[in-house]
Amino acid sequence: MKLLHVLNLRRISGQIAALVVMSIIAIHVIIGAGFALLRPDQPVTPDRGHGELAAFAKLLAATPASDQPAFFARMAETFPAFDLRMEAGDFIESADAKERSDAFPFRRMSRMLAPTIRAVPLAGPRVGIVMPDGQKFSVSDMPERRPRPFWGGPVFITFAFAVITLTLLGLWAARMLAEPLSSFARTAEEFSLSGTSSPLPERGPEEIRAVARALNRMRERITTLIDDRTKMLAAISHDLRTPITRLRLRSEFIEDENSRRHMLRDLDQMRAMLEAVLSFLRNDRRLEELTLTDIATTLQLIADQFADIGQLVTYQGPSHAMAMARPDDLHRAVTNLVENAVKFGGDATITLTMSEQGAVIDVADGGPGISDAQKNAMLQPFVRGDDARNMDDETAGFGLGLSIARAIALAHGGELTLRDRQPQGLIVRITLPAARA
Repeated sequence: MKLLHVLNLRRISGQIAALVVMSIIAIHVIIGAGFALLRPDQPVTPDRGHGELAAFAKLLAATPASDQPAFFARMAETFPAFDLRMEAGDFIESADAKERSDAFPFRRMSRMLAPTIRAVPLAGPRVGIVMPDGQKFSVSDMPERRPRPFWGGPVFITFAFAVITLTLLGLWAARMLAEPLSSFARTAEEFSLSGTSSPLPERGPEEIRAVARALNRMRERITTLIDDRTKMLAAISHDLRTPITRLRLRSEFIEDENSRRHMLRDLDQMRAMLEAVLSFLRNDRRLEELTLTDIATTLQLIADQFADIGQLVTYQGPSHAMAMARPDDLHRAVTNLVENAVKFGGDATITLTMSEQGAVIDVADGGPGISDAQKNAMLQPFVRGDDARNMDDETAGFGLGLSIARAIALAHGGELTLRDRQPQGLIVRITLPAARA
């Protein structure tokens, strides 16, 4: 029973066994067909060539003069391809007799003749033979057929066909077995918590289908978990807005101006924290489609918006630049980076560089920067630098700006990196892939 289980064609082991059997059958069929068509076991009829002509001339020279006419007539009937003719007069050599005499076939035939027998190139495609007794005859000048090379033989042809066929069969089998795994990789790269990506295809051998079913179930569980998390926090946020609003109303009746100001600031921070957390969670839901966007106009708009409220934010780059992007998400990511740059550096410079590889967006500031040991940690959610740890500071954040921007960059197929600016400051770089239709 275990053997039958291994040889099940629905399993990888059974398909590999079937491939081996099919390969063996294919080899036997190809070799059998090759031998049946080419018949290398049959004797090859010798071609008419210079060897036969030399043998005929030697036999004619050894034949008594009285028997030569009868022998010549019998040979002419036996070998009609020679086109044997007795010549009474002198031979008329061809104009290119010297070139033909130096050619390989003619020199080889002359060596095969007896020393007393001479070959003469004649006009037209014929060769004259002068016998030792002065008798002359001519034959058609047919080229010597050389032996067929090895690569033209039946054995080599059969072997070549077998190799080519098995190679194609192996490539086809490898593709059929590897295609489900390749589709797994593509689907995993395109996996989206928004539910827009298609599930893994459940095809191929039984083991592959089992893995696909398991991954699809895991995908459903992850999506459900994220949905439940977002709904729960949204509900908490909604429920907390009402008591926060009531506390704001009650704080207006506090007579102490200093206490009232501090309480209102704490309530504003609580509301801002709730909105930031929900914004970060909603970023996992990549609902916006990629569109061909003028990102240069988007960056210029962000710089103008900050400049309108008195912030030192400038844009450097082309006036127009097209790229595949999600406009709202990109606006949000760069806005978060500019806000951080203005908080900790006082000013910000947005730079756009376009190339064949894609777009590079740099947001630079002149602040204290981030040490190399903290750069990776700062990209994680809810992680703040040393200068932002005081929650009493009105400019303090919640450690989500860089995380949201990085998530948006990854959703575009790009990346976000932190670099040092000279002589001081920080450069946050977003790279976007090249535009594709």
